[in-house]
Amino acid sequence: MNLQRTGQRGLGAIAIIVVLVLLAGVAAAVVRINSAAQTTTAQELLSARAVQAARAGLQWGLWQAFKGTWTTCSGASSTIDMSSENGMRVTVSCNSTLYNEGESSPGVAQTMRLYTLDAVACNSSSSCPDNALVTQPGYVERRWQIHATN
Repeated sequence: MNLQRTGQRGLGAIAIIVVLVLLAGVAAAVVRINSAAQTTTAQELLSARAVQAARAGLQWGLWQAFKGTWTTCSGASSTIDMSSENGMRVTVSCNSTLYNEGESSPGVAQTMRLYTLDAVACNSSSSCPDNALVTQPGYVERRWQIHATN
């Protein structure tokens, strides 16, 4: 008895090719997800560094306004280079206005100075903000602003 099977030749090879194509697609998806995760982690680290640099710039600006050379703080600005420590630069600017806050004694207005400090930190090689790099991947910029009175 001679039984011949017809129409089944090559079916195993087709199944193996389909499985290999599916596995290659899964591997490509895993590589793409891993790459995106690494990029996101790097951006988050740069963002955290920029936030801390901006906060440090505000502290420095407050000291300059209250104890340093920015006592009137009229349009004062300075860029702090922290690139050797964390790769950031911070541009700190300060403005102030005088206003009356009640009376220091009857009939004598008490004058107060309101300071507005603005710190912009970025990973630029020049000053912050850097409009030329804003659209570039990897550029990070964070801004903090504070109001204080003496």
